[in-house]
Amino acid sequence: MERTQTKGNQKIALLFDAGTFVETGAYIKRAGCAEEYEGVICGYGSVDGKLAFAFVQDGDRNKGAFDATGAKKISALYKMAMSAGAPVIGVFDSAGALVPEGSAVLSAYGELLGCISAASGVIPQISVISGSCTGLCAVAAGMFDLKLAAETAKVYLTTEKDEALDADLICKSEDEAFAAARKLVELLPSNNKDCAIMQVADPAERAVIADVQDSRALLGDICDAGNVLVLGEQKKDGMLIALATIGGVTVGVVATDRAQNGGKLTHKGARRAASLISLCDSLHIPVVTLVDSEGIAPKCTSCGVKAYGALSGAYANATCAKVTVVTGNAYGAAFTLLGSRAQGADLALALPESCISAMEPAAAVAFLYNDEITAEKSRAEVEAEYKATKASAQAAAEKGDIDDIVPAEELRARICAALYMLNSKADGALSRRHANLPL
Repeated sequence: MERTQTKGNQKIALLFDAGTFVETGAYIKRAGCAEEYEGVICGYGSVDGKLAFAFVQDGDRNKGAFDATGAKKISALYKMAMSAGAPVIGVFDSAGALVPEGSAVLSAYGELLGCISAASGVIPQISVISGSCTGLCAVAAGMFDLKLAAETAKVYLTTEKDEALDADLICKSEDEAFAAARKLVELLPSNNKDCAIMQVADPAERAVIADVQDSRALLGDICDAGNVLVLGEQKKDGMLIALATIGGVTVGVVATDRAQNGGKLTHKGARRAASLISLCDSLHIPVVTLVDSEGIAPKCTSCGVKAYGALSGAYANATCAKVTVVTGNAYGAAFTLLGSRAQGADLALALPESCISAMEPAAAVAFLYNDEITAEKSRAEVEAEYKATKASAQAAAEKGDIDDIVPAEELRARICAALYMLNSKADGALSRRHANLPL
């Protein structure tokens, strides 16, 4: 039977490799409607050679209205995805619930939310908001691991005016959003037992040439060329959060942005970092942390305290591989909270010119060493001496808080070596059948 090509079919074509998509439940009709196909398209196919599943709300079928039949189709899709251990992409474009179904559609929403919750931490879930995303569908899209949206998308729970568009990536067009979804499938492991390592042309031993004081340039130089996806750039919260590959190994990157208020930690940035670490840990993706921060931003509220506690807990509880590098300043709580050795880092490195101090050096001198300032010894000289003897990378390494001091040009190579060494950590501690009996 000839099937009419709709908006939903066009979106499927943008998601999957040509000719690989297989639709499931293709001929299911809406309940009580013999002439109209169900408003969600479900199926599986290949994305850059990797198996992936997707459901797409079709705006050409009763405006993609959500109903109990659609929920059953999506539930069946999730069962297949969980069995195959492959990611799910959800494309949201719906005018809302099929209201005449009454309580049945509300239960259908519950079924959808249950599927998303059950898959969380088992397989990657990527939502793409390409049109309207209303009511409980907005809640569903927000539960996915990574949220992508076109600039023209509309997200609201109750009324269109009371919700702001919030996503990990806001793309200029639908095409760009689907391309980003494909990139994420390429980067992420297929499931929490998989290991995401790919072949890349960028050599692991390539020297770093970026200015270490430029956090964004340094991030790009450490990671493999063309394989960096910065998330939430519109948030301007002092953090650079990214998924990338380094030496072919997929990693989550938490980096302070020195260009924003000296890289000072904010509670919003802390929450985003904690969220990425949680995602990485659930899928056994290593976390690389780049620290250049002058401490915590002022005016910390009770929300801030909770956010910094969540960040601490995320690092301390994560069992994935964790590599931390102090690339510049690391003052006070910023050093402790951002993946320090004490918070469970497997390897903590520092660049030679790093400054690691319990207080900002000028404040530390004013607080502790004012009496050393004389006519013969200026404040600047006392501060320089403090940095060299009390707050240097060498001083931190001597105390065991830093494992090694690495020249900037060797940083990429050293991070690659650490990731390769830690690659088997995801398998957990080795067990033994019994001790060997010497003969």
